[in-house]
Amino acid sequence: MWVCFLPAQANDMTKLINLEGRWKFTIGDDMAWAGKNSTDDHWDEIKVPGNWEDNGYYGYNGFAWYRKTFDMPASSQNMPLFLILGYIDDVDEVFFNGTKIGMTGSFPPHFSTAYTALRKYYIPGNLINYNGKNTISVRVYDTYMYGGIVKGDIGIFTYKNSIPTDISLLGPWKFNTGDHLQWSEPGFDDSHWTELFVPAYWENQGYRDYDGFAWYRRKVFVSGHFSNDPLVLILGKIDDLDEVYINGILIGSTGKIYDNPGKIHVSEEYRAMRGYYIPRNVIRFGAINTIAVRIYDALGEGGIYEGNIGLVRQTRYINYWRKNRR
Repeated sequence: MWVCFLPAQANDMTKLINLEGRWKFTIGDDMAWAGKNSTDDHWDEIKVPGNWEDNGYYGYNGFAWYRKTFDMPASSQNMPLFLILGYIDDVDEVFFNGTKIGMTGSFPPHFSTAYTALRKYYIPGNLINYNGKNTISVRVYDTYMYGGIVKGDIGIFTYKNSIPTDISLLGPWKFNTGDHLQWSEPGFDDSHWTELFVPAYWENQGYRDYDGFAWYRRKVFVSGHFSNDPLVLILGKIDDLDEVYINGILIGSTGKIYDNPGKIHVSEEYRAMRGYYIPRNVIRFGAINTIAVRIYDALGEGGIYEGNIGLVRQTRYINYWRKNRR
C-alpha cells in the first residue's frame, strides 16, 4: 500500500477548451433536449457564466436548459477530461452527446439546492467525438433569486500532473449508505443500489448532510495481458477513511475503521492520495473483478472526491512517483 499526502498544486488542472461565452438557452423542461441531435435553432442565446436574471429572464424561477456545441482536439485523446461548469444555482443534470455524465443537487419533488458546490464532471472517452462536433446539454432548476450557470471558470480541463491509468474507473459506481461486510463479496447483488459518479462528493449527488458509513462497488474486466506486471488501484482522495476489497479480499486501508464509530479517530486522511498494491493472487485475469470500497465520513463532505481513478501497472506507478515526488 502507498499513501501520499500531496501538495495542493499537484492536483491543479489546466484548461484545454474555453467554454465561456454565448450558449443556447431556453426555459421549460423536456428531456428530449438532452439528445445530441435535438434542435435548438429557435433557442435564445445567453452569456455563460452569468445568472439568467441579468440576461433577460428577470424574476424567472423553475426549469431551464443550456446547450453548447464545440470541437474536441485530437491531441486530448488519452487524457482524463473533465467538464467544469463552475457554480450553478440551484440544481443541475449534465449530458455529453446525449449521455448523462453527472448531476449535483436534487430536483423536485425532493428538492435540495447545491448552489455552493463546484461542478466538475468526468467525460468518458467513449462519448467523445474527436473528429467532429460534441454537444453539452445542461438541465437546471432554480427555486428563487438568481438562477443558471452563475460564475466560475467554464471549460474542458485535465489534470496537469495526474497518475496515468491503464484501466479507467472514472464515472458511475454503485453506492449505498450503511455498513455490512458482505457488501465486499463479489457475489453480492447490488442491482438495487444507486449510482454515483466518481470522483465527486456524495453530498452533491443526493446525500446532503450524510455522515457515517457508506460503500462503493464497481465491476471491471482485467485482460490477461496485465498478468506479467502487478497492478496498483488508484482511488484518488477519499473523505475520510477507507478499506478497499477486491473480490472479497482486503487489499489496503487508510485510517482505522472500527465497528463502533465512537472509537474512530479521524485526522487528515482526507488529504491522502490512495494507491493500493494488488497481490497477484487477488486479481482474476481475463475475467470480471469486483472492487468494493468501505468508507467512514466523520463530518462535512464524504466519498471518493478527487483525482484520477483506475488500475495502473506497478512499473508505471513507480516511475510516476520517481518523477513527481518531492
